[in-house]
Amino acid sequence: MTRVAAIDCGTNSIRLLVADVDAQGPGGRPRLTDLTRQMRIVRLGQGVDRTGLLDPAAIDRAVEAAVEYARMIEALGAERIRFVATSATRDARNRQDFVDKITAVLGTAPEVVEGTEEASLSFAGAVAGLGDDVEAPMLVVDIGGGSTELVLGSDAVEQAVSVDMGAVRVTEKFLAGCDPDQPIPADVRAGAAEWIDEQLDRAERTVDLPRVRSLVGVAGTVTTLTAQALGLSSYQPERIHSARLSPDEIDEAVRFMLDQPVAVKAALGFMPAGREDVIAAGSLIWSRIVTRVIDRAASAGTSIDRVVTSEHDILDGIALSMA
Repeated sequence: MTRVAAIDCGTNSIRLLVADVDAQGPGGRPRLTDLTRQMRIVRLGQGVDRTGLLDPAAIDRAVEAAVEYARMIEALGAERIRFVATSATRDARNRQDFVDKITAVLGTAPEVVEGTEEASLSFAGAVAGLGDDVEAPMLVVDIGGGSTELVLGSDAVEQAVSVDMGAVRVTEKFLAGCDPDQPIPADVRAGAAEWIDEQLDRAERTVDLPRVRSLVGVAGTVTTLTAQALGLSSYQPERIHSARLSPDEIDEAVRFMLDQPVAVKAALGFMPAGREDVIAAGSLIWSRIVTRVIDRAASAGTSIDRVVTSEHDILDGIALSMA
């Protein structure tokens, strides 16, 4: 058994998992036993889509979180650390500044992974946490702040694509000028949805959506929408994980996030501080993906009447990769 520390640094959040990895879990698969899971929303990718640079203040926020995580990692005695940086860092011309500062804090250099590696890690983490009753092939969808990964596979990845489309990126492109006290205007929704559909058109050149038998959503946008759909008053991962939602339940939760003022969303007991202003954009992305996947499956004679939520994602995949 090995104690590992996995860090996932995306466009909106930086997360830590310290866990014991048993390389010979059930069925010969590695198994994780969590010691702690942490998340800090630092908005590292603020403005990257517009400037191509990581903002110095955003780097400082991420480094501050890394300092806190370093203390936890030391206290828990992790033997191995893997720090994975994704969309925002990939896209930034000054990413070396960020890499150098994190290396100085942790003694481990961040890996700035390509979208295909990000997709593979997301799939590995999601699949490890699902039961055998989820029919394959599965499409695992990881909606991040700057990118979205769509990964098709059964026991292993068969097709994968990473699209430069995430909750922060769509917010900055389309929703930044909206009144936070009012519903997202219909014309803004339509413009954002049209752009999202264009990105999904490109994704379909790589991922064969009519083959999908189960749709699995992971990461903050999907888990937050699931909490809303389940009517939770606080964040309860044990209820969110493996939840099966109908398309109508998802649509209702999406409409809530598009229609309600930011202050109302911020006051929800399950909403992490820092997600309330980007959840509408993330919800639009998830809505367009769910609709498309269900339509494509129907065209192939398959009915997908429930969508699965997984609490396990790229963070788990990073930890499992150190088994």
